[in-house]
Formats: sequence, C-alpha cells, structure tokens
Amino acid sequence: MGRVVHFEVHVDDMERAKKFYGEVFDWKFEDWSEYAGMPYFGVVTGGDDELGINGALMQRQSAPPELNQAVNAYACTMGVEDYDAVEAKVLEGGGKVALPKYALPGMAWQGYYLDPEGNIFGLHQPDENAK
Repeated sequence: MGRVVHFEVHVDDMERAKKFYGEVFDWKFEDWSEYAGMPYFGVVTGGDDELGINGALMQRQSAPPELNQAVNAYACTMGVEDYDAVEAKVLEGGGKVALPKYALPGMAWQGYYLDPEGNIFGLHQPDENAK
C-alpha cells in the first residue's frame, strides 16, 4: 500500500507560516534547511501515540496558487476536538474561510480555509450528531 507518511506545505514567508501553524495547531518545528538546501522546517504535529503524520514547511519555488482556482494538489485536513474554537484561531491568525463549516450528516463537521500563504486546508471534527 502507498500510505501517506509526510506532507509539505509550500510557503512564501517561513516565519509567518511557522507562527500561524504553531499558534493555531500547536505544531513544533525543526530546522532541516541544511539537508534540503533551502529553507525547510520539519513539522511535528503531535505525539507518536497519536493518529496522524508529520511533515514540513518548505520555501515556495514558484508563484502561489491563484485565489478561486480549482485545487491542483492535495488538501490536508486537520482533525480537531472543537471546530469553532479552532476556526476562531485560524481567523485570528490571518486565515480566511474558503468553504464554510458544513455537516457531514451523522459523521462530522467539515470546512476549508486558506492559510496566510494562500494554501487550502481543512478542519474536521467528528460528531455523529452533525446535521
């Protein structure tokens, strides 16, 4: 099987991106720039005892995605315990709503946002009472 084991978020402003993801999701960063030959920070998204993967923030190598274009890459979705509280942090941190919160009936709350770098990501809160 080809299980996803790592992700990369392409960014223009590394410090702005680290601040956003650190404050919103409590991600931790490790400088791997020497290995990558460019600004590249490993991302630790949680403990080894938690479901999920780690990844990296890397320096964007071309123009950022255009607003309102179709998604032409993978969109990562973060599992959260309190959707509304995390959404407030996203917006306070400079993120914007791409697709407002909606119910996946009987399963979860879902929505999509743009980070300050123009990348799309999702929030997902399991809730069997969502409707």
